[in-house]
Amino acid sequence: MPRKFLIDTDTASDDAVALIMALRHPDADVLGVTVVAGNVPVEQGASNALFTVELCDARVPVYLGADRPLLREPQHAFWFHGEDGLGDVGYRPQGRPADGYAVDFLVDTLRSATGVTLVTLGPLTNIALAIASAPEIVSSVERCVVMGGAACTAGNVTPAAEFNVWADPDAARQVLHSGLPIEMVGWELCRGAATLDADNRTYVRSFGTKLAEFALDCNRTALIACRRQSGEPGLGLPDPVAMSIALDPKIATRVSAHYVDVETRSDLTRGMTVVDRFDVTHDERNRAVWGELRARPANVKVCWQIDVLAWKESLYRSLHR
Repeated sequence: MPRKFLIDTDTASDDAVALIMALRHPDADVLGVTVVAGNVPVEQGASNALFTVELCDARVPVYLGADRPLLREPQHAFWFHGEDGLGDVGYRPQGRPADGYAVDFLVDTLRSATGVTLVTLGPLTNIALAIASAPEIVSSVERCVVMGGAACTAGNVTPAAEFNVWADPDAARQVLHSGLPIEMVGWELCRGAATLDADNRTYVRSFGTKLAEFALDCNRTALIACRRQSGEPGLGLPDPVAMSIALDPKIATRVSAHYVDVETRSDLTRGMTVVDRFDVTHDERNRAVWGELRARPANVKVCWQIDVLAWKESLYRSLHR
């Protein structure tokens, strides 16, 4: 029986490829796509999600969600994904978003379903609002795969923070402490050998499918941005890497559970995902540093390493058919 998926996204170029992977996977029943402001404004993100759903010939509702972070002004990533989020090629959907509010859809769906895999590809505003409205929905989520954060490494929007968490750190902090079974897939896992190099991209073009062409064309500005930002050897696709793990947990080859928190008050480290990698916050030997110790149990499974070949094969399968 196919597994039930809910996907929350700020749909830009890599999000669109991740959506294709889920929509084309034979073992994934995507119940709906909820859109949040992030890479692009929420209306543009919904348009991009709709176009991708239609390109896959899928019948999956797309809902508009939060148009701004919980406490901050919205920030977008036009410089990375293009003004429309899809490389400024000019894609336009035929349909319109479903009636209703994404947060209400999430709550209603999770109240009536169990064993759901929730995949988040953007800022966590919609998820935080849904849980604040109905905390009981947490128990319906079997896995919550979060593309976000940077585990003990540099960020991609500031030296300390990854964009999705930085864009709404207050929401991210609430979600991390909500009791959801979170698997954190940081942006660093799409770097280096995990990027699509020139040979990989040529191989994808050779498929000759509309999905393969779209996956590369919509990422044309992202490819340039990856090179400028961090000197990547190819196209980095953080959201598809996260989706590959959501679809096949074995792609994550090294995972460990830790206490993780998000910095919300510092200008310097806003949005930093602070991973207690060595459990120092409740180590008796560190009492002098931390004072009276409070139990800080692990709240996140952190993915440290992936099977790069398996991740790319997962992508290729979704684009080849």
